[in-house]
Amino acid sequence: MNYIGTLRDQLQEMAKGFVETLPTLAIAIVILFVTWIIARFGARISDMIVGRTEIRASLKNLIDTVVKLGIWLIGLFIAAVVVMPDLTPASLLAGLGIGAVAIGFAFQDIFENFLAGVLIMVREKMRIGDVIECEGITGKVEHISLRETHVRKLSGELTVVPNSMLFKNAVEIFTDHEQRRHEVVCGVSYDTNLDHAADIIRRAVEGVDDVLASKGVDIFAQEFNSSSVDFLIRWWAGSTPRSGWESKDKVIRAVKAALDEAGIEIPFPYVTHTFKETVPVSQLQTPSGRQS
Repeated sequence: MNYIGTLRDQLQEMAKGFVETLPTLAIAIVILFVTWIIARFGARISDMIVGRTEIRASLKNLIDTVVKLGIWLIGLFIAAVVVMPDLTPASLLAGLGIGAVAIGFAFQDIFENFLAGVLIMVREKMRIGDVIECEGITGKVEHISLRETHVRKLSGELTVVPNSMLFKNAVEIFTDHEQRRHEVVCGVSYDTNLDHAADIIRRAVEGVDDVLASKGVDIFAQEFNSSSVDFLIRWWAGSTPRSGWESKDKVIRAVKAALDEAGIEIPFPYVTHTFKETVPVSQLQTPSGRQS
């Protein structure tokens, strides 16, 4: 057999087939370019329409992504039909089904995060701007995508969290409501009239501007400590971490000033010191009675 001649004929046939498909490839490229333009305009139009509603920002991002994805799927299918005229929707779906199984096993984590991102965007809780805590990560949600969520820590660092982590684990949302309850412990001396002290503390806390006195202030005698009787003070204020810190600062200052004015002592734990007498070395004696 003339292997070189056969190889040359095969290459010529391949080159001829490639040249013959150049027009269809060019048309397919044009179709993809038009799809890109339509996808951009489609996303803008959907953003304009959805922007007039009160839908959450994360759900708006999901709608924009779905619009882009739908336009691209249609464009890719049309381009594939131009290149391969024998392609039908049934054969395409069959191929996608087999391919999806293989891709699903290979990229299981990616698809898990993708589906978790869709579910996070759809559900009402955990909006952009909320302060959350999950698996030791505390911060403000800045962006939610289909694969990951950006959480800005209170110290300024940005943490990129996989959506599957937020979906499978418990997430504490501090800013789910505009107000939440804060608390601090304050001790008074044992010779204090507890009813009188509780009344003074209550009036001091209710007089703080940041405290929502209408929602109530709780003053509970909590426990007998080593040098004091401790009160648990609870009040309602803003739900953001800064609001909590500011209200706690003002509450502690107000309670301290009110107790000082009433002559009520805020004791501190007593510390027992053991003093050892220092003896010169010259006075030390050996077991036999002689000085060392």
